[in-house]
Parts: sequence; structure tokens; C-alpha cells
Amino acid sequence: MTDESLVIILPLPAKNLHPNHPIASMKGRFAKASAAKRYRKLAREHIRQEEISSAPWPHIEVQVTFYHPTKRRRDTDNAIASIKSAYDGIVDSGLVSDDTPEYMTRREPEFKFDPEFPRIEFVLTRLERPK
Repeated sequence: MTDESLVIILPLPAKNLHPNHPIASMKGRFAKASAAKRYRKLAREHIRQEEISSAPWPHIEVQVTFYHPTKRRRDTDNAIASIKSAYDGIVDSGLVSDDTPEYMTRREPEFKFDPEFPRIEFVLTRLERPK
């Protein structure tokens, strides 16, 4: 295993990317698709800015930490679903071949409190093979 890693910081996802957000109209569906496309592009561009010469990595481990502005209890499954487009952006960047378990290990997300700077931190660690 190598210790090559990368940290990307993204804003919290738009509310309409959360699975429990109601989409009752065609306009709502377009808004969700547009938000997913923007978030995917944001993740892709953050990684491409790093100009990683060793990409694609054979396997990556992803540890996600959500920093929310309030101390409310968070639902792990909803949080994971809300960042699906970010995982797609990681693949789009060329860092890893696919977001399946063969290429990407996703750790359980952590939730922390930061009222000053709400965000999501993705720590991407290169692995030669899954743990």
C-alpha cells in the first residue's frame, strides 16, 4: 500500500440532491438533474486541478466527513445518497476506473459540527488492492 492521498473539499450538496427531497413536477426533476450535473463537475474539476500524474489509481479508499452548520442528528444513508454525483465526478476525473467496490472502497461517513464553514471533505487514498 502506498500513502498517496488527496483531499478535496466541496460545499454541502444542494437540498434537491437528498433522496427525501420531494420532486413533484417536471421542473423539480430538471432542477435535481441540473444540481447533480453541477456537483459532479465540481468534484471532477477539484481533482483535475491536482494534476495527479499517477492516475488512474488501481483502487481508492474514500473517507467522507460532513461538516454541518447545526448539531442535528444526520441520517447516514441519506448523506451517502446525496453525494452520489461527487463519486461520479471522481470517476470522471480519471483518478479511478469506476465507482464499484472493485475499484473504490467507501468508508462510513463521519459527521461533525462547523457553523463557520459547512462543507464535505473527501480523503481519497490510493491502494494497490482493496483491504
